[in-house]
Amino acid sequence: MPTPGRKTVSADSGNPLTTIVNLWPYMWPSDRPDLKMRVIWATFYLVLAKIILMLVPYFFKWATDSLDRDGTLPEWLPGVLAAPVMLVVAYNLMRILQLGLNQLRDALFARVGQHAVRQLAYRTFVHVHRLSLRFHLERRTGGLSRIIERGTKGIETIVRFTILNTVPTVLEFVLTAIIFAVAYGWAYMAVTLIMVVLYSWFTIKASDWRIGIRKGMNDSDTDANTKAIDSLLNFETVKYFGNEDMESRRFDASMAGYEKAATQVWTSLGWLNFGQGVIFGVGMAVMMVMSALAVQRGEQTLGDFVFINTMLMQLSIPLNFIGFVYREIRQGLADIEQMFDLLDVQAEVQDAPDAQPLKVSDGVIRFENVKFAYDPKRPILKGIGFEVPAGKTVAIVGPSGAGKSTISRLLYRFYDVQEGRITVDGQDVRDITQKSLRAAIGMVPQDTVLFNDTIAYNIRYGRTGASEEEVRKAAEMAQIGDFIKTLPEGYDSMVGERGLKLSGGEKQRVAIARTILKAPPILILDEATSALDTATEQEIQAALDFVSEGRTTLVIAHRLSTVINADEIIVLRDGEIQERGTHGELLNQRGLYASMWDRQREATEVQARLQSMRENDEYGIFERHKAGEEAGDK
Repeated sequence: MPTPGRKTVSADSGNPLTTIVNLWPYMWPSDRPDLKMRVIWATFYLVLAKIILMLVPYFFKWATDSLDRDGTLPEWLPGVLAAPVMLVVAYNLMRILQLGLNQLRDALFARVGQHAVRQLAYRTFVHVHRLSLRFHLERRTGGLSRIIERGTKGIETIVRFTILNTVPTVLEFVLTAIIFAVAYGWAYMAVTLIMVVLYSWFTIKASDWRIGIRKGMNDSDTDANTKAIDSLLNFETVKYFGNEDMESRRFDASMAGYEKAATQVWTSLGWLNFGQGVIFGVGMAVMMVMSALAVQRGEQTLGDFVFINTMLMQLSIPLNFIGFVYREIRQGLADIEQMFDLLDVQAEVQDAPDAQPLKVSDGVIRFENVKFAYDPKRPILKGIGFEVPAGKTVAIVGPSGAGKSTISRLLYRFYDVQEGRITVDGQDVRDITQKSLRAAIGMVPQDTVLFNDTIAYNIRYGRTGASEEEVRKAAEMAQIGDFIKTLPEGYDSMVGERGLKLSGGEKQRVAIARTILKAPPILILDEATSALDTATEQEIQAALDFVSEGRTTLVIAHRLSTVINADEIIVLRDGEIQERGTHGELLNQRGLYASMWDRQREATEVQARLQSMRENDEYGIFERHKAGEEAGDK
């Protein structure tokens, strides 16, 4: 989807003129002549509606004079139209025509405004996806979605009000001032200008004061929404620990801040409206007294008195509206300020200007003296180097915190190395496009998070253009096809939020099917079975062995039993390579790998013995012992 160029907008975008300049390419899109014509016609009807609006009070004045015995009408009025009833009818017809033109103007501009909203929302969505992993790990999803939601609404407000209301309001002020000056003298125009200036000054000052309150309300709203989404996404964890009351209190505390700020917003609005009413009321009283005295002196007719009153009443609408427009624009700016800040955030990892697509011939991966740290004060990888030959499997093992998962993140280029380099078939990953690099790599992670959609959708996510037959074939190869057939809706079964309707093993099989469908030359298995029970692990491992056959495979492993057949095993400790070799060679070294193997084997044997004893417990010894322990606890 093409998007127009956008100038940099920073946090000081509170200047409405700056915002309009930045939004102009979206309101006048260079690639949409049809939308440009809509803007032109909307502007034409806008001006025509204001001219007709200025004529409406004249018909009211003439109708009043025609009903007054001493009143006089312009000589150029046709005899039929000079009749009181016809003037009243003409007055109301003009009002209806003016209203119709305004609605036509709004209808024509609706698509322009919505197109601008769509373009900016799309641009923000794409930009957020381009930002680096570090950004998303440090931001809360709930707060981020709220910023985008409010920002798009704020954009619509600014686009509509600046074009559809500010311009016609200014035009009406100018026409009203000219009419008063020409027909009644400069004194009437002076009172009008003083009233408008005071009204606008008070509105701007009061609205600026209210913006600070509005920002506080938005912060509280974002905080409450973030806590609500976090709590609901972690529904099971809340239940595990029985912390519903604590979550409710946290949410209520955020809502209390919102309640206070929202109350201040409405209270301040009351004071603003009252102040505006006083200023306009005083100005109107002065002008009506001036006109009443002129009527008594015979300088004006009763129709003139009515005309001035009608003009002022008409002027009160845009006057009140200009305050409303200013408040809406400023509030819209407050809402999109954070959205613009998002657009100004630079991605930590970016393609080089001359980046080329990755050309995979053999799929050889090489780490050359790679050093990396998330925080400069805490290095993670301290100069590691290894190679994954074409079609071979290399496993990375080691204690927690050794830097195993960091290796997969660097290969995917979620982060850039600080020193050294990573190559695929001799091509530095920093010199190739991120899209082509990630297209060549398949990932089966430890925690498979699925989309809240159907099983077929989640499998097809590996290759969105795949046919139904290809999806089914991938599921069969991942050993999940039989399970899917038992579901009432089959492949159209919903998996639930984050795949929670499926077990851990079933989610892993979906992830494997997804990777099979993608058919990448390079495969990363990031602790793909560490969260599964032993029986499920063995089943999943068989599927993983099938997927990795003939592919360059990097395995990040916690359970050593899953990597005994790897062509090479690299043992990390504190970001450095401690040992390397095959499973047998590392056991013979009697080093870190051997000690880890012994501990895991002992734990596995203990679990196996306990399971066997439970299965062969003819006399219920385990159950009685468990019951005794529970009674003792009570």
